[in-house]
Amino acid sequence: MAAQLLEIRWHGRGGQGAKTAAQLLAEAAAAAGKFIQGFPEYGPERMGAPVQAFTRISDRPIWLHCQITEPGIVVVLDPTLLRRGDITRGLRQEGLILINSDQQPSVIKRALDQNYRVCTVDASRIAKETIGRAIPNTPLLGALIRVAEIIPLERLLAETERKLARRFADRPEIVSGNLVAVRRAYEEVEDG
Repeated sequence: MAAQLLEIRWHGRGGQGAKTAAQLLAEAAAAAGKFIQGFPEYGPERMGAPVQAFTRISDRPIWLHCQITEPGIVVVLDPTLLRRGDITRGLRQEGLILINSDQQPSVIKRALDQNYRVCTVDASRIAKETIGRAIPNTPLLGALIRVAEIIPLERLLAETERKLARRFADRPEIVSGNLVAVRRAYEEVEDG
């Protein structure tokens, strides 16, 4: 990653792990020596309601303390949110959209009618097969670091394992399933 500031906006629904993904990516980047921010948009979120989270990564200190309004990358955890019309709000013309979808990137790109780089991965299916629940956040992390080349895969895996091992100390199968999900999405993401 170059010295410029990388800003990522995450769109999901309550319970899909957008906040966790934003923070996991930030912590992995910090472990790689980057300056970071990872935070959710706070409000009256509830299970299933649309939510946003944000990640900033830089080689230099970050002095901004606000939402991300002009992201370089947008990650969509729930493809039904594409119908809302605000997913691409502020996204730079050369921006990247990573979508949890079983559709080809070219299909979504045509529907967006914009010149964005679109990547897709069926993160819900991967999560269901590896973790037992269709929570797409960790698979999307794997796909994201592949297409955006933010940090090495091994760094993300190590930080994800460290973070989840504390949270799921009594359920190691959840930790190992998430690591497999990250690796699979890294390998299966399709770049349009």
